[in-house]
Amino acid sequence: MAAARRGGAGKLSTPRLRPGTPERAGLDAAHLADLVRDVRLLPEGEHPWCAGAVLLAGRGPVIAAEAVCGWAVRYSAYDERTDRGVELPPAARVPMAPDTPFDLASLTKLFTSIAAVQQIERGTLGIDARVGAYVPEFTAAAEHGITVRQLLTHTSGLRPELPLYDAPDQAARIAALRAERPSSEPGEHRYSDLNMLLLQHVLERLTGRPLDVLIRDGITRPLGMTATSFGPRPGAAATEDQGRPWAKAERGMLRGEVHDENAWALGGVAGHAGLFSTAPDLAILCRTLLGGGSYGTARILGPDFVDLMLAAPGLGFAVDQPWFMGELAGHGAAGHTGFTGTSLVVDPATDTFLVLLANTVHPRRRPADSAPRAAAATRLARAVIPLGAP
Repeated sequence: MAAARRGGAGKLSTPRLRPGTPERAGLDAAHLADLVRDVRLLPEGEHPWCAGAVLLAGRGPVIAAEAVCGWAVRYSAYDERTDRGVELPPAARVPMAPDTPFDLASLTKLFTSIAAVQQIERGTLGIDARVGAYVPEFTAAAEHGITVRQLLTHTSGLRPELPLYDAPDQAARIAALRAERPSSEPGEHRYSDLNMLLLQHVLERLTGRPLDVLIRDGITRPLGMTATSFGPRPGAAATEDQGRPWAKAERGMLRGEVHDENAWALGGVAGHAGLFSTAPDLAILCRTLLGGGSYGTARILGPDFVDLMLAAPGLGFAVDQPWFMGELAGHGAAGHTGFTGTSLVVDPATDTFLVLLANTVHPRRRPADSAPRAAAATRLARAVIPLGAP
């Protein structure tokens, strides 16, 4: 991992991000040009991967590749009869911009995880402590001895999700969470939104503060990530014309309202989804992680706890997953994807980062396809010039 440098007044300090040439970043210009070209093609064709996208990639403190393409808003609706989006007139469409906010979907889990590791670093939260010690009213989790580590590593045995959006009110939704029992053997990896929802309740009980405040005060505000917050965000890239049977609720075309139905049902602030952010803000988060938890003179985690979080199998972060990391996987790369089309990867071994944000569910969700994410990460991996090379 890139070493944090000792700055003035005894504070850890890492260089802030700046635009620069591929050569300045120690990256091959031809491979980065291929990366940018590939991303710009993603909204093209008869069946585009996304309506629009924003890319930022670099090495060290240098942003060496940028791309903005397509539309933040392209469609007014989805036509079930033709299985196509109803395109807006060109003058009514909203072009993608470098600072367009996106619904991060499951990238929200990274922020919840960082908030938890901050409490672990402070000694207020035990990584192997039982969840029932903090929220005993979550009786099923308490009965089965689910631990904080199991929530962070998706090994609690909880099923992927609950249809909280179908519950009549908030009391019923919380009651369902409290009663939810593991449906597979604890200890086996099973990705679940419920892990982060449960972790949210642990953090809120432990600190006496809601999750949005914990993330704002502990992560985004000190790092200067001013474009990152829970919704609503009226200027965000549009997501889905949400309707049954392809979706789980009848909500119409969404823009700036959280896409995830459970996060929406829980009021928009949830441990697994709900945050909105931009590519420049997420690049700051990437640089912070690669800088050992520091960015400029701000520190949100100590280097040892960043290492703990990013080491396999990862606490909240996925580690070495070729299906979306391509050839960056294999030496400790970490990151996550979001259902709406968002993703980020950091590779401590090469000090590189990749942020690719897209609205792949606009105008409606399709079967998951992470091939473009993996291809982008592979382009970046092949661009890395080994240290000391002529």
